[in-house]
Amino acid sequence: MSSKLKLIKKEVTVKSPGTVANMVCGFDIMGFALESPGDIITLRAVEGNSSITISNLDHFNLPIDPYSNVMGVSLAAFHKALDREYQFEIISEKTIKPGSGLGSSAASAAGIVVAANALFGNPFSKEELISFAMEGEFLASGSRHADNLAPCIYGGVVLVRSHSPLDIIPLQSPTLYTTILHPQIEVRTSDSRSILKKNVLLKDAITQWGNVAGLVAGLLMEDYELISRSLHDVLIEPSRSILIPLFHEVKHAALDAGALGGGISGSGPSIFMLSKSEQSAKQVEVAMINMYSGTDIPFNTYVSRINPTGVIVIG
Repeated sequence: MSSKLKLIKKEVTVKSPGTVANMVCGFDIMGFALESPGDIITLRAVEGNSSITISNLDHFNLPIDPYSNVMGVSLAAFHKALDREYQFEIISEKTIKPGSGLGSSAASAAGIVVAANALFGNPFSKEELISFAMEGEFLASGSRHADNLAPCIYGGVVLVRSHSPLDIIPLQSPTLYTTILHPQIEVRTSDSRSILKKNVLLKDAITQWGNVAGLVAGLLMEDYELISRSLHDVLIEPSRSILIPLFHEVKHAALDAGALGGGISGSGPSIFMLSKSEQSAKQVEVAMINMYSGTDIPFNTYVSRINPTGVIVIG
């Protein structure tokens, strides 16, 4: 990086949104950003001996050791690309529960690199920021995947055509709302990946390819019926759904209430369903609440428009 790169601001605060990854059939290659929930991250910097300190203003008890925290690892990757040393102070207030399936680690990793970029006048591209943040995702899950990071940074719906080299394609889409049921149990991404089949049948792969292509075409054509027909997963959902109590019952209730379709958000346990309108999404929320209220599992629900902007600087 050029020696002309200078610290433009000493402090930046960002809001980093939750995300839904996979979008049912697009395992590790598709995702979209949410308007809520979201994390608030403040980053401060001064020139000096290289250091990163972390303060958490929430109750999740995440590590403050920067090399055990996705924010610290992502910021360290960003720092390596600079031409001089800085002292960084991170203040994080998370509302996205770790292990929720709503991109908690991605919100931290993406939020911190966007904040760092803003401190220096935004010298790095979005793809470069994703590359830095993928180091944090690797710490969290053991995989450098970008299906949460890309929508978190780009906003909207994205397709990750390739991870190596990184190739991110923002997708136009019609107005869509999502309803999310978040059971208050934790499903670790690394654990949910470990139960997946290592080999798949060719006929199932062909079905999945067709659904991914149909979903992308449906979004671009603003064809809600095609979107609905394409929201089917024959590879990942059959394995991961066993980790989520009443998954199939909740999904069927949501479809009966008018949802276009949906499935597991990321690695779970959250369940998301897409709808054409906010009114429909709220009807789906009622159906999901009614189904889960019969359990002894605490849960939260969210109704959100797809967030078109991703991480934003708020201060």
